[in-house]
Amino acid sequence: YDMKFSLGTAQFGLNYGITNTRGQILQKEITKIIRYSENKGIDSIDTAVAYGDSERFIGRAGVNGWKVVTKIPEIPNQIKDQDQWLRDQINSSLKKLKIKSLHGVLLHRPLQLDDLRNKTIWLTLKQLKSEGLVANIGYSIYSPKELDILWHQFQPDLVQAPYNIFDRRLEMSGWLDKLFDEGVEIHVRSIFLQGLLLTALEEIPDKFKKWESLFHSWDRFTHQKSVEKLQNAITFVLNDPRITRAIVGIDSLRQLNDILEIIPEKNLIFPENLSTNDEQLINPSNWELL
Repeated sequence: YDMKFSLGTAQFGLNYGITNTRGQILQKEITKIIRYSENKGIDSIDTAVAYGDSERFIGRAGVNGWKVVTKIPEIPNQIKDQDQWLRDQINSSLKKLKIKSLHGVLLHRPLQLDDLRNKTIWLTLKQLKSEGLVANIGYSIYSPKELDILWHQFQPDLVQAPYNIFDRRLEMSGWLDKLFDEGVEIHVRSIFLQGLLLTALEEIPDKFKKWESLFHSWDRFTHQKSVEKLQNAITFVLNDPRITRAIVGIDSLRQLNDILEIIPEKNLIFPENLSTNDEQLINPSNWELL
């Protein structure tokens, strides 16, 4: 089952994550994490142009034979030749990563495509695919509502979306089934809601008080045990046959080891009352406003 994991690398190049107390991690540790993952059968890694030096660090560690997915940032408005800009981004990523082709290229701000000026971006991605530089094209979304807007015009090979016990919008909206039926690769991120799902009740920051009853229900469901929280959060995504990859953001080898030692529970039912549609909670980019 661990083939389902993909290494998340935001911490490789940035000081990232609400529960990350260690800061950005060093090349030596990154190389260790990548070699260790390889030995455990993980062959998929998720990065982004916007993750600082992440791509460069990964390239130095060496990821030949890995399925590498990267994300292209928002395209600046003043760019005249978008086609060339996009090509430059991809070539720069390939060079830093020291690989010949990417498993996936995702748009970080796919709603840009909905603007007439940006229609060509998708054609360029298709072109890069036909040239063999990219195997799959698609987008990284914050909410399934984006799929309502984009799907009919820009059919992706790969979609990355947040999905966890609290945030089941992908399923409730019907998109999880639709994507799966259409043969789209589904990569889910935020499976621990940036660590919040693994945090002990008394350590949850005060700004989340508003959702106290949800955290209490989750706590009861897991008998308050941190190892059970981890196990349940992993079980939720790994036991779902529709999900191709579950991205785990790692900031140490020990953390990765803890995750890989978990054995998903069979036939675990997650009650509906453990989920919410409140984007203030389930979209971490809203947290600083709380």
